[in-house]
Amino acid sequence: MNKNAAPEDVESGEHERTGTVWTATAHIVTAVIGSGVLALAWSVAQLGWVAGPLALAGFACVTYYTSTLLANAYRAPHPVTGTRNRTYMDAVRSYLSPREVFMCGIAQYVNLWGTMVGYTITATISMVAIRRSDCIHRNGAGAAARCDNTSATVLMLAFSIVQVVLSQFPGLEHITWLSVVAAVMSFAYSFIGLGLSVAEWVSHGGHLSGRIQGATAASSSKKLWNVLLALGNIAFAYTFAEVLIEIQDTLKPSPPENKTMKKAAMYGIGATTIFYISVGCAGYAAFGSDAPGNILTASGMGPFWLVDIANMCLILHLIGAYQVYAQPIFATMERWISSRWPEAKFINSAYTVNVPLIQRGSVTVAPYKLVLRTVVVIATTVVAMMIPFFNAVLGLLGAFSFWPLTVYFPISMHIAQEKITRGGRWYLLQGLSMVCLMISVAVGIGSVTDIVDSLKVATPFKTVS
Repeated sequence: MNKNAAPEDVESGEHERTGTVWTATAHIVTAVIGSGVLALAWSVAQLGWVAGPLALAGFACVTYYTSTLLANAYRAPHPVTGTRNRTYMDAVRSYLSPREVFMCGIAQYVNLWGTMVGYTITATISMVAIRRSDCIHRNGAGAAARCDNTSATVLMLAFSIVQVVLSQFPGLEHITWLSVVAAVMSFAYSFIGLGLSVAEWVSHGGHLSGRIQGATAASSSKKLWNVLLALGNIAFAYTFAEVLIEIQDTLKPSPPENKTMKKAAMYGIGATTIFYISVGCAGYAAFGSDAPGNILTASGMGPFWLVDIANMCLILHLIGAYQVYAQPIFATMERWISSRWPEAKFINSAYTVNVPLIQRGSVTVAPYKLVLRTVVVIATTVVAMMIPFFNAVLGLLGAFSFWPLTVYFPISMHIAQEKITRGGRWYLLQGLSMVCLMISVAVGIGSVTDIVDSLKVATPFKTVS
């Protein structure tokens, strides 16, 4: 028995919780720093030198504040001595109505799955960039047209095969090593992207590119859609509320999980915000209004081998981040199937397999889980192939997840937990929620419009950065 396992864990047969503030911070950084960081230079370019950094700081503050509220909802009714809620939906169920539980389930799991789609697209773009770069340097600049024919479909399938294998690990507590590696990779490509942007800026004489009010557009409506997409990209870049409870459920019970999680949120969001502002502003300074949607695909940016290393670090990071978002989906589906058909032989059969690099040295593999998890990964890949639009997909995911999961439910549960009645504090909390709702609706409209416009001229199954 693990000495850190709480008595109620042993009695209920739940998993042992051995996580610390540092493992939780690693999970958070892995979940937060992902596809979104690549779009920040473009996002700042659309918003300009004033609104861009302010938007990054504003989303960071809101995300941290609501994360502290959500951390308190891990236990109910008391944040320290109450009963554990193992998932986000369990927390909502403890404090809010059945209708809100249903709404939460749709928002959380659609966003978890959507993020898996976004990560698949992003990883494929990086793999295509590496292949194209190597092809050009092998065959010369005159072969650029031929090198553009790299098959994104094959590379996306390769990424998905890796995810099928990793998906067979039972849960996040079994792959903490993967999150640690992914977190290191996220810092690596962030530093490389930042360094290359600064070098590009210095090579231009150190003069700030771009305008105070941001990049121009072909029309006022296009400028509006770009601004909304930029806000959606920033919102997506900070999203991790949908896995916060699941991460908190890996923590040791002493010190109290909510205190540990708040520290982890502060460290994780603080570190990523410094990166985000630095990468976004450096990219805008270097490329101005021409800042690409994905900073690592910028034309002529730095030594090709260093850009390739950055893209490889990004791919390794997304391999781990994908699992941080996928494991809660697997766990929920499997609990439902087990409760629906408890006597089914296929569902109850399992085999033990020895695997290196994990704490216990072995994992239990169930055939039905192998099939289920493989089907989920395949479905994710197919959708990624059909709508491979980087910035638009990130913007839509940011719009869909930011208000309900990052703002509305944490605030609503906090009001219920603290029994806050109508008054100054209640109106301030509801006011924050309404402002964020309006932002999400506007961003959602802009993202859908951009996807519809892109589908008219783009070819599905070909990634667009």
